[in-house]
Amino acid sequence: MSSIGTGYDQSTTTFSPDGRVFQVEYANKAVDSSGTAIGIRCPDGVVLGVEKQKLSKMMVDGSNRRVFTVDKNSGMAVSGLMADARQVVNHARKESASYSDFYGGPIPGNVLCDRIAGMMHTYTLYWYVRPFGASVLLASYAEEGPQLYSVDPSGLSYRYFATAVGKNKNAAKSALEKLDLTTLTCRAAVIEVAKMLYSQHDPAKDKPLEIELSWVCDETKRMHQLVPADLKAEAEAAAKAAREAMDED
Repeated sequence: MSSIGTGYDQSTTTFSPDGRVFQVEYANKAVDSSGTAIGIRCPDGVVLGVEKQKLSKMMVDGSNRRVFTVDKNSGMAVSGLMADARQVVNHARKESASYSDFYGGPIPGNVLCDRIAGMMHTYTLYWYVRPFGASVLLASYAEEGPQLYSVDPSGLSYRYFATAVGKNKNAAKSALEKLDLTTLTCRAAVIEVAKMLYSQHDPAKDKPLEIELSWVCDETKRMHQLVPADLKAEAEAAAKAAREAMDED
């Protein structure tokens, strides 16, 4: 019975007989059923991209954001429950502002990642709270150079050259492994991310797709910003053309 969580999934403080914490696993499932988020670290910066389904034709383009600026040099892409993810973003912003006030400089990416991971892990330790149903990708470009991190609901964090979270993460990771990340520029990475997000979208079955792209790179003077509209349009056109070519084959 322990394999299905019966009696052992009522609290994050209860382990099953085989050593599992079902509440954390359920939080991971919430992420796996959400939109895909992709991050690529390039020699000149980091690119983030997320997919969003348009839930209504009346919804304004650009609303329901899944990419956020933490401070000048850092940004986050989120996947999972948006209400949970916003609290993680707000905590990251507070930690960044606190570090800057105390030390007089921007927070390093590894320090910010550790503080986010610590907070998310804390919410798996007490019976009166639940884990965050969200994973985040953190992009940072400070004195240490471009960095990309991922934090999952359990509080585990890793540093990556490229990674993906969300429902199509496995297909995205397979595509990322085929890229030459030692020579890929951020401009080229924007197009690659858009292709990956569109490649898993089926217009016949899924709702209309909207993608959100951001970067922090040398071109932006190490400031996290949304990708310019002209480059985003170019990336979407290339992605749609690649998708049409896949359908023809």
